[in-house]
Amino acid sequence: MDIRTIGIIGAGQMGSGIAQVCATAGYSVKLSDINAEQLNAAVAGITRNLDRQVSKGKCEPADRDAALSRIATGTSLDIHADCDLVIEAATESEELKRAIFKQLVPHLRPDAMVATNTSSISITRLAASTDRPEKFIGMHFMNPVPVMQLVEIIRGIATDESTFLSIRDLTAKLGKTAAIAEDFPAFIVNRILLPMINEAVYTLYEGVGGVEAIDTAMKLGANHPMGPLELADFIGLDTCLSIMQVLYEGLADSKYRPCPLLVKYVEAGWLGRKVGRGFYDYSGDMPRPTR
Repeated sequence: MDIRTIGIIGAGQMGSGIAQVCATAGYSVKLSDINAEQLNAAVAGITRNLDRQVSKGKCEPADRDAALSRIATGTSLDIHADCDLVIEAATESEELKRAIFKQLVPHLRPDAMVATNTSSISITRLAASTDRPEKFIGMHFMNPVPVMQLVEIIRGIATDESTFLSIRDLTAKLGKTAAIAEDFPAFIVNRILLPMINEAVYTLYEGVGGVEAIDTAMKLGANHPMGPLELADFIGLDTCLSIMQVLYEGLADSKYRPCPLLVKYVEAGWLGRKVGRGFYDYSGDMPRPTR
């Protein structure tokens, strides 16, 4: 399919980032969210990002203005009626995503493709909640989307070849590199990354080291750009916990059991940067460890 108009469901950090890269690549974008304030915040954030690119000489003012003009927003799913592809980028909850797809498909053209930005959930199961599993695929962008170069592409059992080829070509046109993953829990990146983060939380939980010691050890000892606990805060501790639960339940292996301390932080609402508190407290000028 010749993709020209791309719908995006969810105007949070991931959805707005996907909208930005699609619009700057020349695609017409229809961004939807149930919260009008979130949509306004997303457009404002995209504008700031593009203004920053202009100030650095990486983007011409005319190109910024053209990209912004390609983004339309709405609080109803009927905004996606003329889309060639709709990418779902809602919260990492299977129940929520399945509900969205059931509400979405009556608005779509019969030939429209559907992708999910899920970071861990079965593509085959999500596809089964639609009327077009052959046109359904996983398209997992990395965060922050405008900066990170990778997109994991995951076929469900019913995904046909033409859908896969269209999404692979789109990924290249967005300036991203595709990694093709099989439909197993958490795919490639999070299958490797999240158990490392979970082990870092266990290391904290068992008193082997404090927050700063653990992050410093991995930054300087393994040459990681961010420590695992700092990274967990950046991802969102609720998202980390959700992915670990998918791994634990999907693979039935005790090595994926979420650390009780991670569960406790999520129960406390200490979800990381997005709420100002996680393994670090972000209320001051500099982040301070909470343990």
